[in-house]
Amino acid sequence: MALGPRLDLRQSQSLVMTPQLQQAIKLLALSNLEIEAFIGDALDNNPLLEAGEVSRENGDDAPDGNFEGDSPPDAPTADELMLAGGGEADAPLDLDPGALDIDRETGEWSASQSIGGGEDGPDINEQGDAEPDLAAHLEAQVGPAAPDERTAFIARHIIGLLDDAGYLPVSLRDLAADLGIPLAEAERALELVQTLDPTGVGARSLSECLALQAIEADRYDPCMEVLIANLDLLAKGSFAQLKRICDVDDEDFADMLGELRSYNPKPGLKFSRGERAPVVPDVLITAAGDGGWDIRLNEATLPRLVVNRDYYVELRGGCTDKQSKGWLSEKLADANWLVKALDQRQKTILKVASEIVKQQDGFFRKGVSELKPLTLAKVAEAIEMHESTVSRVTSNKYLNCDRGTFELKYFFTSGVGGGTDGEGASAESVKARIKALCDAEDPKKILSDDKLVELLKAEGFDLARRTVAKYREAIGIGSSVQRRRQKKLQGVG
Repeated sequence: MALGPRLDLRQSQSLVMTPQLQQAIKLLALSNLEIEAFIGDALDNNPLLEAGEVSRENGDDAPDGNFEGDSPPDAPTADELMLAGGGEADAPLDLDPGALDIDRETGEWSASQSIGGGEDGPDINEQGDAEPDLAAHLEAQVGPAAPDERTAFIARHIIGLLDDAGYLPVSLRDLAADLGIPLAEAERALELVQTLDPTGVGARSLSECLALQAIEADRYDPCMEVLIANLDLLAKGSFAQLKRICDVDDEDFADMLGELRSYNPKPGLKFSRGERAPVVPDVLITAAGDGGWDIRLNEATLPRLVVNRDYYVELRGGCTDKQSKGWLSEKLADANWLVKALDQRQKTILKVASEIVKQQDGFFRKGVSELKPLTLAKVAEAIEMHESTVSRVTSNKYLNCDRGTFELKYFFTSGVGGGTDGEGASAESVKARIKALCDAEDPKKILSDDKLVELLKAEGFDLARRTVAKYREAIGIGSSVQRRRQKKLQGVG
């Protein structure tokens, strides 16, 4: 076969992301506070844009920023905007190309979200820094647990040395030398610290931290002791060697691994106080007079952006060359597109929020016990938008109602436990029920996980013991042993 140059014609389809479409998609994921900063930059870069007053008369009015009446002289037509933007002028801004990362979050996103407001869920005040740090949490337990003041003093000194993860980074011998006390006293004080909640604090190594938690869970048998002592082999994946050392079969070894993975290697981090951004709701929901809900955006944090028509006319009169006119037309097209993108963003947020309220109506009326399983795909199908668009809309945005302030993703949770209606119950409602049962338990008859399974099953929640334990730990409720000790100390106090 002869080789030589030739010309071929090939036809193919490809999806091109225009800068305007990229900008519109980016705007969806921004919160109102981030939008405020974005608009500030846009005002600095485009002389035709200015911040207008927020219209509070009617949320159904014409989109903010649009010209009233006729278009300004020489304003770009729809076709011109189409050419400038690379697509149809009225094309929806929620188009999402397949090349983009799609957040298909359909499971429970809030394993670490604790339910602090009883049946109503966390209150807005609980979003602040009211929680004690690790040192304060531990020092509050030292007094009732210490046998004498001297031991309590040494224990508090040890607590002050713990790092953020709850580990003791100094040796006991050095600590005893610094305080001028016998090593045995330092050891007794450390033993006291290691009995405090959360289990695992005061450990000097990962192995000791996991061993303390295994002892607390009554799983520190000889096999588990050997497994924890050989974490280096576990890290290398030498499972066959570990099974021989521990002298267990495959089933027991898998159960031991599952137990070990359920422990917290850094128990102190849940009390770490990172810098928290102020929580400002993006969507406000109030009860309407007709029994429905009034849903609106928080206009206090959402500046209104308008195109300065008079200034455009003034600048146009001074444009004499082609380059100046092209620059002015480009700025006008950018301004109109940004106004349209912001308007479309508001409509999309309200559309998604309205569907969430519709799907979770029981929560807003009765509390977290009525929270239903909900996925991004279900909302996307209901409002006829792409699933990733819903994911972007619900990211970094908060909703305020009579029950408090919640992130929009709070309302998306998987269905568990079957439930009496056949649809299952949401993970959050199960967590709320577990919390209610633990709060109401008799201090003399602490409920074990097996007992919680029985009580939940009687209420229609068909859950495994491990699932109950996982949800209990997710909302910050200790084991039956920890709760018995904690309530005993509270009774003494």
